Amino acid sequence: MKRTIIWCSVFWFCACIEPELTELPPEILSEPPNIVWISAEDMGPRLGSYGDPVAQTPHLDSLASIGTRYTHAFTTAGVCSPSRAAIITGMHQVSLGAHHMRTLSGAPFAPEPTPYSVVPPHYVKTFTEYLRAAGYYTTNNVKEDYQFETPITAWDESSSEAHWRNRPDKSQPFFSVFNFTTTHESRIWPDPARAFEAMGLPASAAHAPPSPLSTDPATVSVPPYYPDTPVVRRDIAQQYDNIAAMDTQAGVILDQLREDELLDNTIIFFWSDHGDGLPRHKRWLYDSGLHVPLIIHTPGQTPAVDGSLVSFLDLAPTVLSIAGVEPPAHMQGRPLSGKFEGSKPPHDYIYAARDRFDEQYDLVRGVRGIQYKYIRNYRPEKPYALWMAYANVMPTMQELFRLHANNQLTGAQMLWMRPKRPVHELYDTVTDPHEVINLAYDPAFKDELKRMQKALDDWITESRDWGFTSELDMVESMWPDREQPVTSPPIMIPRATPHTAIRADGLDDAQSGGIFNGPVDVIMYSGTQGASIAYTTVDDAGEEGRWMLFSAPLRLENSTRLRAKAIRYGYKESEARDAEFLITNSR
Repeated sequence: MKRTIIWCSVFWFCACIEPELTELPPEILSEPPNIVWISAEDMGPRLGSYGDPVAQTPHLDSLASIGTRYTHAFTTAGVCSPSRAAIITGMHQVSLGAHHMRTLSGAPFAPEPTPYSVVPPHYVKTFTEYLRAAGYYTTNNVKEDYQFETPITAWDESSSEAHWRNRPDKSQPFFSVFNFTTTHESRIWPDPARAFEAMGLPASAAHAPPSPLSTDPATVSVPPYYPDTPVVRRDIAQQYDNIAAMDTQAGVILDQLREDELLDNTIIFFWSDHGDGLPRHKRWLYDSGLHVPLIIHTPGQTPAVDGSLVSFLDLAPTVLSIAGVEPPAHMQGRPLSGKFEGSKPPHDYIYAARDRFDEQYDLVRGVRGIQYKYIRNYRPEKPYALWMAYANVMPTMQELFRLHANNQLTGAQMLWMRPKRPVHELYDTVTDPHEVINLAYDPAFKDELKRMQKALDDWITESRDWGFTSELDMVESMWPDREQPVTSPPIMIPRATPHTAIRADGLDDAQSGGIFNGPVDVIMYSGTQGASIAYTTVDDAGEEGRWMLFSAPLRLENSTRLRAKAIRYGYKESEARDAEFLITNSR
């Protein structure tokens, strides 16, 4: 496996960091390595290692000081569910029909037709299925949120207790994800219970209010599109407090790896699912909503900074490449490292989309190069600040509404309160990092505008963007007559190996179960195209064992009762089927 990661020649890290991780001497990782993901929510690159002077993030800064820090990593959406759908599949959410926020139940403000589970193309799987087939033990703790019901085949464990420490065979390689919700936008709210009541939700479901601020609001930087008021400064300071708390949680995972003596054979990722949970950040295609931290540490590597464009479509193929598994052809990202690094060229552009959010429809597409960002508003008649019950709970949003009503906003602060939008937006992200100076209608940038427009048009065509189909028509194509399709149950077929097992009960091999003399191989299939199959053993008392992914013929040496079920992503899981294979081991 390649151990190197693409990097720039300049490495920078904050001199005040006292690293809690030590750089290991170069050595060849045993094959295959363990992989750990530490993920946060609603957080831009507000880390000390990214040059933020306010951030208190010693654990993640320590990781960055011995890993690779990616400076141009971007998500495909400014909100969690569409972004996570892309991350788990390696495909743009618009290619899957997973672009609306949200589709599954639990979206009280979403219009009809909800809830529904997205039905991706039949060949699409979570990348964790490929890892399981390759022998990895996969765990997720705990958020999923992929826009389709998570199939039983996706994870060995997905719960608040999921952990690599639970794997039965401690020598088995693992892929473990730890999702921390501490930085979610709702954790900025000063009174969550009151916010829930205002939205018509039970106050008992709200989390506890935040502790008194540790970050001094006077030290935070206020972007030009916000009014500089105590309310705004308080929200930004709370974001920093939440990030500091998340950093402590990340430190626990790093300590556990150290305790288990796994640091020399574990590749560690840190990332956030999209930008900050603040107005004009979350849900939008500006860098404040898409630009995120990404740190990858490979034991023995040279510390590095990578300035190439990274899309979060790259996460899935990178993990597979590290594990020695060739990424399937349908994945739209590229491996950043591992055995298949270099199998796809670097990105010239990254792409992102904004569609329905809860009760509000929208249609915005964006493309970004190293310097320029182009955004196209397909609904220019709409205001920027759409009325969304959940998003408008944020005190900063309410402050914007209040000051706008009183004609107290000036300059760039007025941008977010405009009653309609331009069709085209073009920004120079180097000279204008806050994206407040629209160059799209400046003749001096005509050629740049055309170049970016063509790149976006080509991507919309190549990605087969579902966003230009009405949600009703899309759902009808996935769920005919608004009924969720059901996966056909699996069939288990025994195959007697010549000279080893002989069918002893006179049944045809196309039937399940049977009595055999000697070991037997069992294959499984479902009549539903693209269905995955999980199986388990059942003991004499009827107790199930651990559910496993069926990926190759199963060799049975002794009498075994199997239970299996099939699942096509977006379909209902099939009913379970049992088959008993009696093996006499006689000759």
